[in-house]
Amino acid sequence: MTHSLARSLVLAGASGLFLPLSFPKSDLGLLAWIALVPLHWALDGKNKAQAFWIGWLSGTIAFTGMMSWVVTAMNTYGKVPLAISYGLMLLLTAYLGLYVGLYSAGAVWFRTLIPRYGFFVFPCLWVTLELIRTYVLSGLPWGLLGYSQYRQIEIIQIADHMGVYGVSFLIVLVNVALAEFLSWLMPYFRNFRPARLPWELAAMATLVVTLSWQYGLATLSETPFSGIPRSSISVGVVQPNIDQAVKWDTAYREQTLAHFDQLTERLGRATDLVVWPEAATPFVFEREPVYQLQLIALANRAQAPILFGSPALRYYPDRRPYLLNSAYLLSPDGQVLGRYDKHHLVPFGEYIPLKSSLLFFLDKLVEGIGDFEAGTGPTVLTLTPKPRSAAASNAGATPRPISFGVAICYEVIFPNLVRQFASNGAEFLVTVTNDAWFGHSSAASQHFSMVVFRSVENHLAFARSANTGISGFIDPFGRIVEATPIFTEQAVKATMQVWRPHTFYSRHGDVFAYGCAIICALLFLFGLFRTKESEPDAVPV
Repeated sequence: MTHSLARSLVLAGASGLFLPLSFPKSDLGLLAWIALVPLHWALDGKNKAQAFWIGWLSGTIAFTGMMSWVVTAMNTYGKVPLAISYGLMLLLTAYLGLYVGLYSAGAVWFRTLIPRYGFFVFPCLWVTLELIRTYVLSGLPWGLLGYSQYRQIEIIQIADHMGVYGVSFLIVLVNVALAEFLSWLMPYFRNFRPARLPWELAAMATLVVTLSWQYGLATLSETPFSGIPRSSISVGVVQPNIDQAVKWDTAYREQTLAHFDQLTERLGRATDLVVWPEAATPFVFEREPVYQLQLIALANRAQAPILFGSPALRYYPDRRPYLLNSAYLLSPDGQVLGRYDKHHLVPFGEYIPLKSSLLFFLDKLVEGIGDFEAGTGPTVLTLTPKPRSAAASNAGATPRPISFGVAICYEVIFPNLVRQFASNGAEFLVTVTNDAWFGHSSAASQHFSMVVFRSVENHLAFARSANTGISGFIDPFGRIVEATPIFTEQAVKATMQVWRPHTFYSRHGDVFAYGCAIICALLFLFGLFRTKESEPDAVPV
């Protein structure tokens, strides 16, 4: 192994170690702004093929550190042998690492196409690959770079125009600018010193960060939204902390319902909505009349509608059964006010991709899994809150109905999916989940951090109920109002703002990310039409 290659591998490994530390639980978000600098130095003098393998190594290390919780989910709860669990986790992280490999190869190529200014395209390339990862093979946008900044409230407000991808763009731009500037300032970081100070890149990064910060400060003052009508609603969330080992045991049904009853009682009678977690009822709600009555009696005692998760049983035309992962809104008088069916299912968790052809043999490996079907789309539910005062109640004044959207578990990591609830008229948002599968790993914290961005993108408040945590509330600007400890019993309540701000993102979606993709596509076509003679194989990056 040459000295140059060994040096590049060490630098790539450093980026791979820095990136997961930027995310929960480590929460060293500021580290993300320099985490990619070593990777860019590692690409010095490499051709596209070499850059790809170096980037792939860095990405695989990063995602292995970020997604080690996959082993916990498969081994502890899926009963997959430990060695196989590690193998499958490495297979997944190697796939995710491919995107960093493609970024590295693309960075070398774009710098070849535009020797002085190619680095301006690097952030667009990163965003394009994050957008592709969001959709390809059902999509897995876990650990997008922008999520590392969920606590930097001022800087992430640009997400109401650009989505989480805009924050990723900003981080990559700063990393590239620092890599170039430090190479000029201290050339021993690379094998060469740039001929000129890369002042254009440094100036652009400084300007964009400053403008983003100023925009965040202005947005947090709420001045742009001063003319929008708003009201409030009291929401309580229940975190029952029910053990997965007994969750579906019929012997524990009565105990489970009694447990929910006790926790709901803690919320009091002034609550407008009570939220239970995903699959909260240990039975199929529509098929169990006795337990239906118990649940209605419980809602009646709470004097508030209860939103709870339960499977819904349906049949194909040939009478074969299938399940929907649903959330029901049950009124105190026993009426079902609405139901939302999860429409982005978890591959291999709720269904098996290509089961009828390529993956038919997985039946016995995942017994009991793969029987779910997707719902029809982002259904918005409606409830009427209680009068805010005794005088209003005595006068017979009825508060106006309020619409809200429900994202079930995995769905909340998809920006465009949640955006559709806002576009359809939701005035606040709810997510219900069961993160018990993740154990005490970092996954629950990572999952919760993504909800912050869904709030900022649409400027809608979020309530979150999780079986084992993290449960809590996030305001319309991404500020965490409350976050419960994991694996504890909790019943917490908050007054949430409801309104319809209709941000640029909620109206138009990922325009920014698709714009980045178009720029990269045009440069790709430009490169294809260049003659080989005018394109050297390796250039400094």
